Amino acid sequence: MKTLTKKEIDYLVIGASILGTGGGGDPKAGLHILSNDIEKGRRFDILSWSEVPDNALIVCPYSCGSIAPSSKRIKPKSFEDSLCVAFQTLEKKLGRKAFATVATELGGLNTAASLHVAAVMNLPALDGDYLGRAAPELIQSSANIFGVSVFPAAVASEDGTVMIIEKCCDLNRYEKIVRHLSVLAGSPVAVVDTPVDGIAAKRTVVRNTLSKCIKVGKTVRDANFAGKDPIHALIECLNGTLLFKGEVQRYDWENREGFLYGEVTYDGMNDYIGHELRIWIKNENIIAWKDGQMVATTPDLICVVNEKGYAITNTELKKGMTAAVIGVKAPDVWFTSKGMEIFGPKHFGFDCSYAPIKAT
Repeated sequence: MKTLTKKEIDYLVIGASILGTGGGGDPKAGLHILSNDIEKGRRFDILSWSEVPDNALIVCPYSCGSIAPSSKRIKPKSFEDSLCVAFQTLEKKLGRKAFATVATELGGLNTAASLHVAAVMNLPALDGDYLGRAAPELIQSSANIFGVSVFPAAVASEDGTVMIIEKCCDLNRYEKIVRHLSVLAGSPVAVVDTPVDGIAAKRTVVRNTLSKCIKVGKTVRDANFAGKDPIHALIECLNGTLLFKGEVQRYDWENREGFLYGEVTYDGMNDYIGHELRIWIKNENIIAWKDGQMVATTPDLICVVNEKGYAITNTELKKGMTAAVIGVKAPDVWFTSKGMEIFGPKHFGFDCSYAPIKAT
């Protein structure tokens, strides 16, 4: 078991934000939560996979809702920590204590959510997540690929609503129920689901992604400190492909049905002058086209970073910003037939099949 230092927590949030592909929650909020935990003397213990017993109960805490800025008036808080309320609700429902937590995805807030709950409850977290990136919908989980149930699930909103979802006819219905609760609450809701044993976790979780986030974050921070090109260092670290460098010319978005839907257009800079890149967004960056030709699509990662290599989330993206867009191959589990069915471009309504990242 490894206990993360304050510096490693910083690296982890930086890396998770980059691999969050524009979504995954607000990294500032994630870092604030974890920094507060550190100030209170809480520990962040990360388990190695050999330390996970077969009969361990492992649960998945996260936030679900639109990442769009909201002007809706949010009701006064009934829960200061809805994540822990949802966690304790699920433990009570199951009638047993959890052994560890695991992240649902990589992102500035949702990776932090799993670590926070583990730290408060004095539990370790697994070095992994159910995606290897971030994704907009609850059905996009490696647990779904392997047919592992996410139920029962506990949901809590800051306004005081607590719900147990015992069972659902399918994950699309589950998605709609949880998403709609976030719309009613006016803010993301806390979810704790996918209660699995150690055997199922070892079969389904994308492994060692927290370690990967720390490595990515350290690479960016070190490159900046040493005066080196952080974009080049990041691409090497991720074995990625530079897709574009440009300035945001236009960014149109709307907050609809619990998602940020949008489209951003970049005008090329440097080697990309005279070219255009367009990205379609559903919370995360889903598909990118250069001069009308698709160059990257889910399940591969489309990571947008500033000139220092730090993530630009789709919440903070604005006209006039300059950015580098990097394509990164997704974990292998997403290239299964089920993975493509739930996370390929056709799932999002596009009449095209997956194609590997194209260097531009």
